[in-house]
Order: sequence, then structure tokens, then C-alpha cells
Amino acid sequence: MSELTVAGVQDQDVARDGDAFGAQQLERRLFIALAGGVLLLVSLVAKWMGHHEQVAQIPAALGAAILTIPLLFGAWREISRGRPSSDSLACLAVGGAIATAAYLAAGFLALFLWTANLILSRTALGAQRAIRELIELTPDVARIVQDGQEREVPLSEVRVGQTVRVRPGENLPVDGRITHGASDINQASLTGEAVPAVAVIGTDVYAGTTNLTSQIDLQVTAVAGDTTIGKVEQLIREAESAKTERQELVEQLASYYVPVVLMVAGLVWFFTAKGDPAVRDQAAQRAIVTLVVTCPGALLISYPSAMVAAFATAARLGIMIKHTQTLEAAADIDTVILDKTGTLTTGKFAVSRLAPAEGVDGAVLLQAAADGEQHSNHPLARSIIETAKQARIVPNPVGSFEEARGQGVVATTDDGEIRVGRADWLLETEPAISDDVQAVESKIEGMSGVHVMRNGRYLGAVGLEDKLRRDAADVVQKMRQLGVRHIGIFTGDRLAVAKRVGQAVGVDSIEAECLPEEKHEELKYLVRKGHRVLVVGDGINDGPMLATADVGVAMGLSGSDIATNSAGVALMNDDLRNVPFLLELARKNRAVIALNIGGSIALAVIGLVLAATGTLNIWLAPWLYAAGYAFVIVNSMRLIRFGEGFFEQEQARRRLEVSRPVKPTRAAARHAESPVPAGTA
Repeated sequence: MSELTVAGVQDQDVARDGDAFGAQQLERRLFIALAGGVLLLVSLVAKWMGHHEQVAQIPAALGAAILTIPLLFGAWREISRGRPSSDSLACLAVGGAIATAAYLAAGFLALFLWTANLILSRTALGAQRAIRELIELTPDVARIVQDGQEREVPLSEVRVGQTVRVRPGENLPVDGRITHGASDINQASLTGEAVPAVAVIGTDVYAGTTNLTSQIDLQVTAVAGDTTIGKVEQLIREAESAKTERQELVEQLASYYVPVVLMVAGLVWFFTAKGDPAVRDQAAQRAIVTLVVTCPGALLISYPSAMVAAFATAARLGIMIKHTQTLEAAADIDTVILDKTGTLTTGKFAVSRLAPAEGVDGAVLLQAAADGEQHSNHPLARSIIETAKQARIVPNPVGSFEEARGQGVVATTDDGEIRVGRADWLLETEPAISDDVQAVESKIEGMSGVHVMRNGRYLGAVGLEDKLRRDAADVVQKMRQLGVRHIGIFTGDRLAVAKRVGQAVGVDSIEAECLPEEKHEELKYLVRKGHRVLVVGDGINDGPMLATADVGVAMGLSGSDIATNSAGVALMNDDLRNVPFLLELARKNRAVIALNIGGSIALAVIGLVLAATGTLNIWLAPWLYAAGYAFVIVNSMRLIRFGEGFFEQEQARRRLEVSRPVKPTRAAARHAESPVPAGTA
């Protein structure tokens, strides 16, 4: 496959030029094959018509020479790299046939081998075209809106912060956040989700997706190779060119394989080339057939063909695997660590209870919590601010704001210093509030609590609840069926909350109230103990864990940045079912690769025995050679069929969920029964 240097959607012209160049190369190769084939056919017809043997051999010799020249170039490239392989053995086989004056046999042998190479080139060109089609999901131009006027500019001129207008039926040229309008967005190209997503003001949308219903304006957040689809394209290219230790091992095996084949072919000739010239010619043909049937072409494609099929299957479901090493590691996982918020739960919190301390009014508690959290992007903070708005509470201006990672926030207002966060963090500052904190926590048992303190006085806590994902328990059970021995939860939330979730889904262990650094240390301990660990998190706070784990999986399109080096896998949707599917796909992929390698070697051994005994002649040898390629490719395609079955089941399930009426959660029901009155708690 010719190499392209496409870094992102801004290089669409380069991709098209590279694809056109590959097509031209393929056309030239087809012309060579046709020219050589016609000459061989002329020679064959001449023999059938009774022409003199030497006259009939002339077009056969020309055809054999034409078809052998490209193989010579391939053999030279292999030898110059110090790794003789399929083309080298093929040239020796064809050269041996020419040396014995079997020009017609040599020509047809070269034609078969050349045709096999053409098929592989056509497959590689198809892979390049698939990448180009992915890139072309983004338009070449964008409609910029400035001072109320819109104008079309090339995509390369669009900058972050500008406003882009997208009309119904158009693909989005950039990543952005909607600032005006609302529409349905088809994100199937990225997430595999058949049901369009509803996008309103403030919703993040992505390049390559399709605007379906209404005109929208969006503020650009990423362009070109920095867009989500640009990163996906980069990951596909990296995965396509990457080599793992196992692939290197296969190639090393092939490099040792060649001298062994040459030695075997020499032995076949040595022990059979005795007697008159006719017997020596037969011995030479046996040696030639030995070289043909033992060419390691099928062995060399055993690994990459399976990997391509596995990556395509995963990508269709919105599972972006960054490296082939990651897929290999996923086959050996015995321990899974799950983050709680946003992984086992939806990450969408709702305020379920206000628990003010003795002598504190609920409205005062909510006001202080809103004052402190108004500049935080934490999901709990956003939920508190939303509840304050519903209660018509306006946050007071903040003079200074500081966020302690994993602990809470400190804000300064006209009323003094406000601390909002974890209970143990507040206790470090004011140990005297210990009894008040315990009394309040008994009121929010099983909820995520955000505690509030102003000027050293403890005001109470806001209790929030997060909805458990519908499939979480089924996913844990499925991973156990796949042989995962230990499943645990690492979370920064309170132990009572983590226990409630852990008992609901059936995990083995829970590590609660952990800072990001503590999670990381716990994970390193598991790795040192010899566990093969997969970690599922949101890709942000869990970055150190995702990077340390054997396999790190970042959940969700909007919650993770697949360009970072933290996670080896990015799920482009929030479907937790993709985690056990990844494990199952990795194990099937390993089995397919093993069968590919074993099958290709077995066919070579069978061919060797048949060639050495004279059972297989020079006309049938190319068919056995082609059978090795066919076996490997067909076996690898089983991974595609495996993914298609899962994909169809998921699409049917999602359509059913969309059509099914949504039942209110218990937390929502309690909130509806005891709403927070306007201006009070």
C-alpha cells in the first residue's frame, strides 16, 4: 500500500491525490497482467494448432519475462531490507521454471502469483478509499457568520471561536457548541447510534455528523485534525501502520521460514535429480513446486488481516481502539476496575434532599452552595446551580475562586469565605464541626453529599442522586461469564453511595472516597500483583489510571478526549455493553490469528509433502498457494460477521428503548412530591 501523509480533514486533496495515484498503479499492474496473459494464451493456442515447439515457446517466454519483472522488483525490495519473503521465493520458482525451458509453465506460474499480489493491492487500495470516505464526511467549505452576514470560506481558513452556520441536510464541517437554534443530529458516523440526537443551545456537536431538521449556528471549538472525526481518522491510520510484538514475531518467523524452504527445495532436488535428463527436469519441477507452495504470503497476512477486520468491527459500534497492542492486551484481562460516576451511573445528578445543620434555614444552605459552586464545571455543581435557578435563587458575585482537585471549592463573596465540597476536607479546616457533619450525613445516607461551610460555620449538605445505568448489572454479569475474576469500583464518592451502587450491580470490591492519586496507587498495586487490568473511566479525572492500566477505556463522546494518551480505547457513545464486547472481540481475534497462522503453515506442509512426492505438479501449485490466501482472508472475515450480529441486536434494542415510554425514577418522584419552593428549601 502506498503511504499517505494525511493528518486531518484539512488534507482532503492529498488523500484524493494519493487514492488516484494508487488507482493508476493498479491500472498499470492490470495492464501488465493482461499483456503477459495474452502472450501466454497465444503460445498455448499455437501449441494446440500444431506449430513448431520452438515457435510456440517465443510468446510464452516474452509473457513470462513481462510477468516476472514486477516480481523481481518486489524481491529486490525484500532483499534490500534484509528480509527475503514471498516475492523472493516466487522469483526463484519462476526463474527455476525458465531455467528448465518450461516457459509456458513459468509464465502461468508468474501470472497466478502476480494476480494474487493484485488482489492484495486492490484490498489495500480499498482500505485507503475507506479512510478517504471517512475524511470526506466533512465539507470542503464552511459558512462563517460575522456581523450578521454569512460567507463561505475554505475549511482551512476556519478558526476556533468563529461562528459557523449549518443548514438542514448538511454535514457539520467542524466541532462546535450550538449558540442558536435546535435540531436533530445524526451521529451514526461517529457513535454507531441509529437514533438522531437532539441538539439545543449549549450542546456540543461534531464534524462529520449530519444536521437533519433545522438551521443551527455553532461556535467553533475544533477544526481540521483536531476535530473528533479528524482524531478518529488519525487513530485508524496509526492502527493500520502499527506493529505489535506478535506481528514482529510472525515476520521474524517468515524470515527464518525462507532459508528453511530453500534448504528443503534443495534437498528435494538433490535426492530426486538422478538418472537421465528427463528425471532431472522432473526433480527441478518438484523443487520449483516446493518453492511455490511454501511461499509465506498467507502467513504474513495472518495477523494484519484479522486486525483490520477486528478494528472495522469495533469502529462500526463506536469503539475506537488506538493501538493494536491494546486489542491484544484486552484478550488477557482478568480484572476490571470501574469508575462510578458517568460509568456505572449516567453522571446526571439531581438534588434529592437539602439537609441543613441545626439552626440553619434550607434557603440559606442552597444560597451558599450556589455562591460557591457557580464557577465549577463539576457535575454535582451544575446540578446544584440548576436547582437554585428553579428555586429562583441568584448566586452572589464572587471575588475569588479556587478549586481543590477532588476535594471541593473555595470562594470569596461579600458574605465571607465559602467552602463547598467533601466532608473530610471541611473537617481538616474546622474539626469542631464533626458532630454536626455526622448528624447531617445520617439524613442523606446513600446519596452523594456536597457539604457547605461559610466563615467557619457549618451550614449542612446538599444530597444528590445519580441514576444507575440500565445495563450495568448485566454488563458485570457478562464480564464474569467471559472469565473476569475480579470486578471493582474506584470512586471519590462516599462509601455509602458506592456501596449502594456496588450492591446493585454485584461487584467484588469497592474503594470509596479516593482522590485521583489514591486511585492511581491502588491500581499500581494491582498491576504489581500480576493482575491484567482494564479500567473504565471518564478519561479526565481518571487519566493516570487509564494510562497505567493494561487497557484504559474512556467512556462517552463528550466526556473524553480520544487524542490524549491516557486511554487506549475511546467509546464514542455511553453504552457500557461495549466493554464486554471489546473483551470478547479481543479473544475471538486472538483465536482467529492463531487459526490463520496454524492453517497457513499446515497448508504449506501439505503442499511440501505433495510436491516432494511428485503428487502436485507445477500447474496445480499456484492454486494451493492461492488457497492459503483465501483461507486466511475468509477466516478473518468471521470477525466482521461476529460484529454484525451484535450491531443488529444493539440497533434493535435502542429503537425499542426510544419507542418505550420513560418511567420516572424514584428520585424524580420524591423530588416531585416534595419540590423546593421558590426562594426556600
